[in-house]
Amino acid sequence: MDPYLEGSLWTSFHTQLAAEIARQLAPKLRPKYLALTTERFVMELSDAAVVTVAGMYPDVGVSVKPTEREALVPAGTAVAPPPLRMVTAMPTFVPQLTVEIRDTARRRLVTAIEVLSPTNKRGDGRIEYLAKRQRILLSTAHLVEIDLLRSGRRVPMEQPLPPAPYFVLVSRAECRPLVDVWPIELDQPLPVVPVPLLAEDADVPLDLGLAFTTVYDVVGYDLAVDYAAPPEVLLEGADAAWAAERMRRARE
Repeated sequence: MDPYLEGSLWTSFHTQLAAEIARQLAPKLRPKYLALTTERFVMELSDAAVVTVAGMYPDVGVSVKPTEREALVPAGTAVAPPPLRMVTAMPTFVPQLTVEIRDTARRRLVTAIEVLSPTNKRGDGRIEYLAKRQRILLSTAHLVEIDLLRSGRRVPMEQPLPPAPYFVLVSRAECRPLVDVWPIELDQPLPVVPVPLLAEDADVPLDLGLAFTTVYDVVGYDLAVDYAAPPEVLLEGADAAWAAERMRRARE
């Protein structure tokens, strides 16, 4: 994983990665299954927004008919210009992509592959994602969750996940509540993980490392990332030292 992609570039990378996962799996699934990307949107208010609760409701409300407005402003009275013009926080619609594996005979959902975004791990977006996740966990479909983000809250588990920056979780319908977990360290390659299908069919492999490097190279994220500056989601301790050493070697 490249920690420099965890900031403002993640929405773009997330979209490309989901599409590449579907492309990688499609030929392995034919002719019995389809791998389709589905998109939904979550409305999010920027974390940088400052909301003052005391200022949300006016103490006095005045309702004026349009024909009465002129009478309220005496002739010759100058209207004071606003002392400030500031930018208000606007909600944005953040895309959320899922790779759905469906059988071609009945189009039923067999496996959902979720590449988590920051919105899935905080605020109202997390509530929306956990509701969707619960529906899948209570169904007969399998769930694969790919969490390549250090920030935000992890998915709920009965026991704490081990300390690691990244995770892949595979929840097989027939094994729940047990979940297979792949902790991934920053200096480890992304793993090849199994994607479960219907009971009579073998798993298909998903090479996350190949999907990652394909997207990175084809789109050209090396041109979009400023590796001379610290990553937007800062590294600490041994991880920061490891990244600094990698950058030093790359410049030699």
